[in-house]
Amino acid sequence: MADRIMLIEDDETIALGVVTALKHSYDVVHFDNGEAGLAAIEKEAPAVLLLDVMLPGMDGLEVLRRVKAEHPSVEVIMLTARTEELDRVLGLEMGADDYVTKPFSLRELSARVKARLRGRKKTDEVAVPDEFAFGVCHVDLRRRVVTRGAEEHRLTTHEALVLGYLIANRGRNVSRDELLEKVWGYNAATTTRTVDNQILKLRKKVEPTPRDPRHILTVHGTGYRFEE
Repeated sequence: MADRIMLIEDDETIALGVVTALKHSYDVVHFDNGEAGLAAIEKEAPAVLLLDVMLPGMDGLEVLRRVKAEHPSVEVIMLTARTEELDRVLGLEMGADDYVTKPFSLRELSARVKARLRGRKKTDEVAVPDEFAFGVCHVDLRRRVVTRGAEEHRLTTHEALVLGYLIANRGRNVSRDELLEKVWGYNAATTTRTVDNQILKLRKKVEPTPRDPRHILTVHGTGYRFEE
């Protein structure tokens, strides 16, 4: 069965081009507003969601927030006319997996979709335990929840994937570039700063003293290493 790709885009010209370009390889469905798209996702979540930022009614960032809260495994590629770095970083930090800035080529978009699907398969191949305990923490990666003492913290998609990959490779130095490849699957829209931001957020959820981490250690000049 072909992977399902959902497009939420209100520009009819752009939508027609995207659907035409992808429909021969994927099961493509299109909605012109966030509310309709979210309702469809509740019935059948797609593998990849192509999401316009500037939508009528509910905007793309709100759709992104809701999708990642309820269906964190959905890969989301943001489609945006905004070029400011702050907007791109905001989307990525909210859980977006990639972004494409309008105007974009359909060939580029197709490559991004393939990369997201490839990234899903690579992540699935890593021997990551569903649950893991260390220090005073218990991690449930399936539910994307960290319990630290009496506190419970929910993990974003990327936080869970980064933590899971580090746990699976505990005791080994993992470079930022390796994390970009294995977790994001495609690094054109990401930087080592993106990895560092995810680590900072993770430390706040799993470390007793985030500024003096015991488990997610920095390997200067390389990346990070997880220690139990």
